[in-house]
Formats: sequence, structure tokens, C-alpha cells
Amino acid sequence: MHPFDLKSAILAKHAQHVVLIHFPIALFLTSVLLDFIARWTSNRTMAVAAYYNLVITAISCPLVIATGLMAWRWQLEGQQLKGVLLDHLVLGVASSVLIWLVWWIQFRGSHQPERRRPLYLIPLQITAALLVALTAHLGGFLSGVNGPS
Repeated sequence: MHPFDLKSAILAKHAQHVVLIHFPIALFLTSVLLDFIARWTSNRTMAVAAYYNLVITAISCPLVIATGLMAWRWQLEGQQLKGVLLDHLVLGVASSVLIWLVWWIQFRGSHQPERRRPLYLIPLQITAALLVALTAHLGGFLSGVNGPS
């Protein structure tokens, strides 16, 4: 494949999942970090930045899941879901659910700026970040980056 052949790159069998997934991972982890900084420093600007990173992440979750399913069907030819592939799928969906839950809690609070964000959001964000990291780690094995696929 020629490096500047856009048609081949866009229509590659991996369905762009490998390319697209890095943005929501980075945006979500940045959102969590910015939210922690906002809580620690009481900086409203950081909280707003964290929220908008989270919004973009939540919007991209369905696209990432869809491209992951397409990659499984095309690249892996729909092989039976088992082992690391099954774990990656289950953790990916669970990560998306937690990201949407964190967003929903943040969204509810965004209409009442004087109201403090609930403390239970912190362990939820940490759990979601760890789940995202574990899902990404397993995805690295599937892509061959972290070892043999």
C-alpha cells in the first residue's frame, strides 16, 4: 500500500478502529485529570475543560464501538468471541457505559453550577479510567502492539 493512498487507508479492513480509539482514550483520561485539578484548585475553567473533553468522549463512544465491531467482522472474519477478544469487547462496552454514566452525572450538575459535584464521582472516574486503560491494553494485544496477536 502506498503511504499516500487515501482510498486504501480509509477502506482498510481494520475499519479505522485502531486509528479512532486513541482520541476518546486520551480525551477521557485528560477529562479525569482536569476534573481532579479543578476539584483540588476550585478552578471553574478546568472543570469546564474537563466537561467538554468528557462530552466529546461520550459522543465518540458509539462510533468506536461500531468500528470495533466492524474490525471484528472484517479483520478477524467474525471469528468466535473468546479469550482476549471477548474480554476486550466486554470491557470496551463496560468502559463506554461508565463514560456515559460519568457524563450523565456531570451533565446533571452542569445546570446548577453552585451545586458541588458528588464525591462518589471520584471513585467512579478512577474505575472508568482503569477500565479504559485495561481495555486499551487488551486491544494492544489484539493489534499485535503488545505482543503476538
